[in-house]
Amino acid sequence: MGRIVRRTIHNLTAMQVQRATKPGYYGDGGGLYLQIARGGSKNWVFRYRVDGKLREYGLGSLDTYTLAEAREKARLCRQMRQEGTDPIESRKAERLAAKITAARGMTFRQCAEAYIAARRASWKNQTHAAQWPATLESYVYPVFGDLPVAVVDVGLVTKVLSPIWTVKPETASRVRGRIEAVLDWAKVNGHRQGENPARWKGHLEHILAPPTKAKEAKRRESGRGEHHAALPYAELPAFMTALRQQDGVTARALEFTILTAARTGEVIGAGWGEINLTERLWVIRAERMKAGKEHRVPLSDAAVAILEKMAAIRAGEYVFLGQRADRPLSQMAMLVLLRRMGRSDLTVHGFRSAFSDWCAERTAFPAEVREMALAHAVGDKVEAAYRRGDLFQKRRNVVEAWARFCSEPVRVGNGKVVALGRHEHSA
Repeated sequence: MGRIVRRTIHNLTAMQVQRATKPGYYGDGGGLYLQIARGGSKNWVFRYRVDGKLREYGLGSLDTYTLAEAREKARLCRQMRQEGTDPIESRKAERLAAKITAARGMTFRQCAEAYIAARRASWKNQTHAAQWPATLESYVYPVFGDLPVAVVDVGLVTKVLSPIWTVKPETASRVRGRIEAVLDWAKVNGHRQGENPARWKGHLEHILAPPTKAKEAKRRESGRGEHHAALPYAELPAFMTALRQQDGVTARALEFTILTAARTGEVIGAGWGEINLTERLWVIRAERMKAGKEHRVPLSDAAVAILEKMAAIRAGEYVFLGQRADRPLSQMAMLVLLRRMGRSDLTVHGFRSAFSDWCAERTAFPAEVREMALAHAVGDKVEAAYRRGDLFQKRRNVVEAWARFCSEPVRVGNGKVVALGRHEHSA
């Protein structure tokens, strides 16, 4: 009778694996075991020792891996042990590396969107909730929105803040705080390490002027009339009330300029051939535009009401006529009107800045929509989208919202609410 030799590996059969029900370990050899838990679940494990201590490396469930597949996984584990590698530590290292790679790949924009989504429910002020993505879209994303959040440093943060720190100090301060909050969120969630480069104390205070000094500089500049002195947008409704009480073509031209956020030259040179009242559209020819490209301007109800009044007294090709029927208003006409209204501290061009600030701080309209409304140069992809017309309706929504804002009621000293403008100008 021959001697029975016990195998060192492959001791189990597929039938034994299926029929076994008693909790415990069933060895296949070579470190591979079928583990049956008290609840009846069956899993494959690879058992080995490191410095005399027994360790178990899970290979997966019997429902997922067959006996043959488990044996192959165990063979790879034995190879690792032969090379001096601990399978458990190797798997931990792989998972950590994958996590680091994913974290490094997460952009600032993605982190910001995740932060906003997590915090939105706690923001009771809807205006505040809308301002967050709007300001980031306007000032931050163009600089480093699509860069990995892990690489954002002091240099990139100051690249965002420096151009607006003294020009728009309040906006810049809010932008800085929002960058800081997003970077803090990214660090807590493992997407970056180190100090927060947007932190004021100990970081940016050594690079930028204190916010109070920046605001004082802004006020001094406005006082000198430099940089197209602009009326703060919060004061626009009250200003529009006063403007609508002024009679004459010049007053209506200035009102139209504010409502369309157009340049002085574009408005005073506007001809009736550019106006389509039916479609509520003003098409400015390329040769009259600063960028040399045709510009379509959607007209709000308030802007159309002004044009209808001008049409009623039409006496030439120009919408806003000057002293002669064949000549438009002069370049200085609206500026003279401002002085007559006691607002020599303002410039006509400054109302475009007010519109821009209002868009960025009080609305959730994308930055490219605002820039197109101002006829500023935009990227090739956005320009292509504009030419297809899919941003035109968004710009129409912007000018309607702007017209409504300009017509908001104003409280006077006795607490009474005054409706802005005459009935035909209400948006």
